[in-house]
Amino acid sequence: MRRVQFGYAIAALLLTTNLTYADGNSSFTARAEVMSAIPIFQQINQPRQECWSDAQEGANSVSSEHSYTGAILGGLAGGLLGNTVGGGNGKIAATAVGAATGAMAGNYLGNQSTQQQPQQHCETRDHYQQVLTGYTVTFRYNGKTMSTIMQQKPGHFIAVNVNVVPAPVQSAPSNIYPQNGN
Repeated sequence: MRRVQFGYAIAALLLTTNLTYADGNSSFTARAEVMSAIPIFQQINQPRQECWSDAQEGANSVSSEHSYTGAILGGLAGGLLGNTVGGGNGKIAATAVGAATGAMAGNYLGNQSTQQQPQQHCETRDHYQQVLTGYTVTFRYNGKTMSTIMQQKPGHFIAVNVNVVPAPVQSAPSNIYPQNGN
């Protein structure tokens, strides 16, 4: 009697298992031990615009410090040049006009200075960075070692989905025959 009840229990268990497969409920979640988690880095370029200034010779401008050297030399040169033209009173007038004109020109030229104008230059330069993009995770489940890529570093265990499906039935090759106890 006990054997019959035990047989019914096994038959009920097998029937339930078959029904479970028939319903498509053949997958479950289990835990797998993490063996390693190796970071994956990717090199990413983030170009930057870099600017700098350097001095360029700009337009002439009047210096803040006044020098009389240019006016004196200009006046002398203009006077000598004016003295070479004309005769009599015209020579005196030409010398005076030449000296005055030379002094004004010499003063102007002597007090001019070249100022350095800042010139801005910009250039786009590459800027490479190593960015962590994920982890290659090696794990062990049911005696088998597998790996996957994960976005975040796992702990000591990860959840794995297990899908159980019956294996295809393999028939015995036709050239092998069972032996009858020999």
